[in-house]
Amino acid sequence: MNLSLRTATASRARRRALVAMLAAGVVLTGSIIGSPLEADGAAIKYPSWSDVQAAVKNQHVAQQQVAEITKLLGTLKSNAAAAEKVAAQRGEELQEAQMAYDEQESKKEQLQAQADEAERVAKASETRAGQLAAQLGRSGSSDLTSDLIAHPGQAGSLLYRLGAMSKLTEQANGIYADAVQAHNTAQGLTDQAKVAASALNDLAAKAKTALAAATAANEAAQAAVSEQSANESRLEAQLAAIRAKRILTVASYNKGVQARAKAAAAAAAKARAAAEKASGLTGVPSSSGWTKPAGGYITSGYGWRVDPYTHVRALHAGTDLGASCGSPILAAASGTVIYAGPYGGYGNFVLIDNGNNISTGYGHIVDGGIMVAVGQQVTVGQQIARVGSTGWSTGCHLHFETRVGGVATDAVPFMAARGVTL
Repeated sequence: MNLSLRTATASRARRRALVAMLAAGVVLTGSIIGSPLEADGAAIKYPSWSDVQAAVKNQHVAQQQVAEITKLLGTLKSNAAAAEKVAAQRGEELQEAQMAYDEQESKKEQLQAQADEAERVAKASETRAGQLAAQLGRSGSSDLTSDLIAHPGQAGSLLYRLGAMSKLTEQANGIYADAVQAHNTAQGLTDQAKVAASALNDLAAKAKTALAAATAANEAAQAAVSEQSANESRLEAQLAAIRAKRILTVASYNKGVQARAKAAAAAAAKARAAAEKASGLTGVPSSSGWTKPAGGYITSGYGWRVDPYTHVRALHAGTDLGASCGSPILAAASGTVIYAGPYGGYGNFVLIDNGNNISTGYGHIVDGGIMVAVGQQVTVGQQIARVGSTGWSTGCHLHFETRVGGVATDAVPFMAARGVTL
């Protein structure tokens, strides 16, 4: 067999092998991982590896393929960025709605407390006025003129009694007037508290709607990022294959992907172990099934304050724990994740429904540090995120909230009642 015939035979053999590999699925195809994003109303179409192989052999096709892949990469990044922007906006709306609800609840409680105090004062004044009225009745005859005529020798004593009764009457009238005023004040404050309570219903509905919108937007953003991650490395590998004029098989491609994933997982595990060691957290729950969510001491407590970031007086609905950057955030109790994503001034945020009308929130999580998803079941002490300084934050810390009936409450006594010291 001459050289040209052997070459032709070998070439045909390689083509048959390539066709067999393609038929067997050995060479990568352009199948899409997950749900494809929409581009101009149609699903994004990715080039297959057979397209790449053809492009390797034809310089003109190669240039077209490079342009197409580069455009797809740009579309992926653009879609992901747009989805993340929408998610951030919905998260901000959710945080504002929850803050308005918490502040209104706080004002309603203050008004009701003032109303209760005014009512107490009114009742005390009524009691005192009644006592004076009784004392006035015991001071003597109601007809002092007759007594004066009948007992002229006791005129001095009778006149003294008359003056004393006049004084008692003045005091009784004054105290009664105070009681009436206190009653009116109590009623006014009670009416204001009822108005505030009525407004709470609207605010609660808005917060619920905002939570649903934010959750949907965040899921869309995660899908966009997943789409980008799933296809970006493939497209870049295809570009490299075209430029290097080589064919990449499933085996070599997957080997590289697995190696990078393994290295990343090992690095993440090492970082988590170091962070856990530095924080001193054990994650061991108390007898009531609760645990401290992060390391560090309290740097800012619950209550009204001038926000160190916005410099505006507002309700600080949580308790800040000065944990170090990247250190673990643990689920304070077992439950179901009902939100995980951007949350306005709280930065990246996770909200867990812990059952019994109780929920816990974790804010300022580092970018990329959320380790759970909506609907996921978590156990007490499980790491759900890493500490960061996102949102309205001046340094790494955990903003920790405890909510009862959807309303934020002071986490220090709440956790203390469950055997946990923050």
